[in-house]
Amino acid sequence: MKTLRYIGVRVVMLGPVLLGISLLTFAVAHLVPGDPARMLAGDQADRATLEAIRTSFRLDDPLWVQYLVYLQRLLQGDMGTSYREQVPVLEALLRTFPATLELAIVAVILALAAALPLGILGAVYHNRVVDHVIRVLSVGGVSIPVFWLGIMLLLLFYYRLGWLPGTGRLDPHLSIPPQVTGMYLLDSLLAGQWATFRDALLHILLPAFSLAYGYLALVARMLRSSMLDVLGQDYIRTARAMGLPFDRIVVGHALKNAMIPTVTVAGLGIATLLGGAVLTETVYSWPGMGKLMVDSILFLDYPVVTGATMLIAATYVTINLFVDVLYTALNPQIE
Repeated sequence: MKTLRYIGVRVVMLGPVLLGISLLTFAVAHLVPGDPARMLAGDQADRATLEAIRTSFRLDDPLWVQYLVYLQRLLQGDMGTSYREQVPVLEALLRTFPATLELAIVAVILALAAALPLGILGAVYHNRVVDHVIRVLSVGGVSIPVFWLGIMLLLLFYYRLGWLPGTGRLDPHLSIPPQVTGMYLLDSLLAGQWATFRDALLHILLPAFSLAYGYLALVARMLRSSMLDVLGQDYIRTARAMGLPFDRIVVGHALKNAMIPTVTVAGLGIATLLGGAVLTETVYSWPGMGKLMVDSILFLDYPVVTGATMLIAATYVTINLFVDVLYTALNPQIE
């Protein structure tokens, strides 16, 4: 009962958080220097054309009026219309979000598959060669910019070695699998198109690793630190004195308690990957929401920028809520 009340309170709190995010995002987007009407009409447009465009999109209204209109439409599920594509913003986001989601999911799988064993090994072999190597890899992960890593991986594995494809999601000679989820890997599996699945997997490896490396390093460092703290506890020493196998102590006793702070970093890091995808998708020409945001910012397409930011924010706070609820499963004493 307490858990349900806790979840209910957190869900109610999401409203003010998203409202504040919408206000901040709207204000920042509209304070960027530039004239969307000029971007739409072109440099040769006359004053009458510009005024007609501003009136059509209500760009001549005071900023607070524009925000109230935007908020009213947002509460009705209408994010507005893209200036650049002349389609509903929600339609543009739904078209590109599956590509970003697929990239983030593969990045999370790669990162956790490496971070969990690395974090455990770093704690078990504390201050040994293995631990030093893992610490160097972790420092590199949190220090190397995503865009630089992406460019270096392209130069090595695409231009030099030719082992992996460069940009895009699929080779042009292959047909796109039937759209079920919008994620090529899953859709090609559902359709039984194995050649398409293999090609989509090869295309996603480089951008997914570029996106995952920083997340991997963060989770590995947190898990290593938590494991070192737990392995020094009295109940761990007691278990070892009782003759329990060390691997059983590490996996069965220490790992669960060490996962509590790690879950926080891992959960929030998943949401952060959606924001980090902006740079990754730009480097690899990945047709996802990140690339859509970059193109929209350059075109001063306010509705798309604010809509994409709101979608990322909603994903972030939802994952944050899930992480808080997961705490109670890992440690029932947490209310």
